[in-house]
Amino acid sequence: MAAFLRSKCSSVGRTLMGSLGNNVYGAASSSVEAVIRPSDCDAISQQIRTFIQMRTNLKVVDNSGAKRVMCIQAKRGKYGARLGDTIIGSVKEAQPRGKVKKGDVVYGVVVRAAMKKGRSDGSEVQFDDNAIVLVNNKGELIGTRVFGPVPHELRKKKHLKILALAEHIV
Repeated sequence: MAAFLRSKCSSVGRTLMGSLGNNVYGAASSSVEAVIRPSDCDAISQQIRTFIQMRTNLKVVDNSGAKRVMCIQAKRGKYGARLGDTIIGSVKEAQPRGKVKKGDVVYGVVVRAAMKKGRSDGSEVQFDDNAIVLVNNKGELIGTRVFGPVPHELRKKKHLKILALAEHIV
């Protein structure tokens, strides 16, 4: 099935190129294929980015000792968590001598999300991965450093300590 879908995407380029030069498929059929097939190819090649919901794996970007956390529950929202929201998660991978261990249930603040977030100036911010910073149940950071970029939307959510420790604010 995947090979069929992949070949369908590669034939789009051939039909587009065929309509420019020597037209093998015929003028009417290639123009219709060029209109219909790119939408099929876009749906296949692009992953749909959604909220951070139950069983989503997130990267931990602080020095608390955890490497990967699986979301158990989003603390806010009907559909899931977005940037700046707090989640409850279970540590799936951890460093040997860290502050948290594998299997611990922890709280975390979402600092990077693959889902697009619109800004008031009309721009959109979107990251390549989903990442969190671990906090305790009072909202205080467990780690002492935050790695990678974090969005300035965390300021509105009152996570100023995360912004102060971040390497780069986007």
